[in-house]
Amino acid sequence: MQINNGNFLSIEQLQDQYLNRQKQTVGKGTDDAGRSFGDILRAQANAGQQLQGVRFSKHAVSRLIDRNIALSDEQLERLNDGFRKASEKGIEEPLVLMDGYAFIVNVPNNTVITAMDQTETKENVFTNIDGAVII
Repeated sequence: MQINNGNFLSIEQLQDQYLNRQKQTVGKGTDDAGRSFGDILRAQANAGQQLQGVRFSKHAVSRLIDRNIALSDEQLERLNDGFRKASEKGIEEPLVLMDGYAFIVNVPNNTVITAMDQTETKENVFTNIDGAVII
């Protein structure tokens, strides 16, 4: 067990160290600065910052990382467009379908609640939504 300045590391810190070490070993998902996509996305979410207008809940960030979903700038832009279209129609909790991905979003908070790819939508049952936007 590691000790950090006389204190034990939290479970989250240990988990981050383990996950980061695994990702670096595999050699996938790093940007030019050597940080993984998950690290960047988590940092953005934890700081409460927006990724091109769209925010991701901690749950959504976890799902993106677990499911190896990396969105391009163009996809984030289209997701923002989906938010805008839902808002114009008065939809507050839509399902947004885009490029084989499904997102449940909260329009008033401009937040993605969860994300999945088409392999995880086998049952095709979505609850707690009040509309759908297909981009």
